[in-house]
Amino acid sequence: MVVSGLPAPRGVAGVIVREYDRARRRPRSALVFADQEGGTASTFDRLPPGRTASSYTSGGSAFRAGRAAGRSLRRAGVDVDLAPVLDLAGGPLGSRHFRRPGLGVAFARGLAAAGVGACAKHFPGLGTARVSTDDSPRVHAVLRPAELAGFRAAVRTGVPCVMVSHAFYRGYGPYRASFAPKIYRRLRRTGFDGIAITDSLSVFGSRWTVLAARLAVRAGADLILITSGPDARRAIRALVPLARRGRLDERVARVLEFRHALGLRSP
Repeated sequence: MVVSGLPAPRGVAGVIVREYDRARRRPRSALVFADQEGGTASTFDRLPPGRTASSYTSGGSAFRAGRAAGRSLRRAGVDVDLAPVLDLAGGPLGSRHFRRPGLGVAFARGLAAAGVGACAKHFPGLGTARVSTDDSPRVHAVLRPAELAGFRAAVRTGVPCVMVSHAFYRGYGPYRASFAPKIYRRLRRTGFDGIAITDSLSVFGSRWTVLAARLAVRAGADLILITSGPDARRAIRALVPLARRGRLDERVARVLEFRHALGLRSP
């Protein structure tokens, strides 16, 4: 249930590769994730899509870009692209926002056509946030029907993975979305039966890794993303007691199904 940065500890479900470690050896049988949105938000700067998300004006061009990215990622050994961003335009991510969610959904369809899993983000939407959750420890956003509609459209087209944001949303409890059970229940009510992954827990610092991992898993996350290998090791150890009590069986089953759908054998 843990996705780790490289080098990764034993027991990870997957690894995330970044521009500075993309040539590093990866654990056998691990799911491989990368951020390949386009423009500067790309792990592989020489691979498609070269264009930013905001530059697409038609579903056809977005689909072709996703398909080209997916084909290149497959050759690079990547199973899942942490894209597209489905937060509404006008949010804090600038050119990483598509002009409308439908273009992001088309990009996801292109990835799927190439055999790469898409991971739509950042549920339930950061379009109203003033700053990115990468840049501030406490970001507030408003849940908007139009933003949720984009995620529902992605679910209807079969997107297998959704990333949950770290923002706070009024009416969903005192926790940020990635730790809020109500948010995960809202995601499941869209009909989504795939993998819910957190945004990176490493933004909170090593001191909070174990607590953050437990909170996210208890709230409903299937995978937790931690970019530090040593911190990922600590999170795995902290989750073992929950696994022994059968508390993680449903989540693990979803992860195994996800692996199977992507053509990976059971670890």
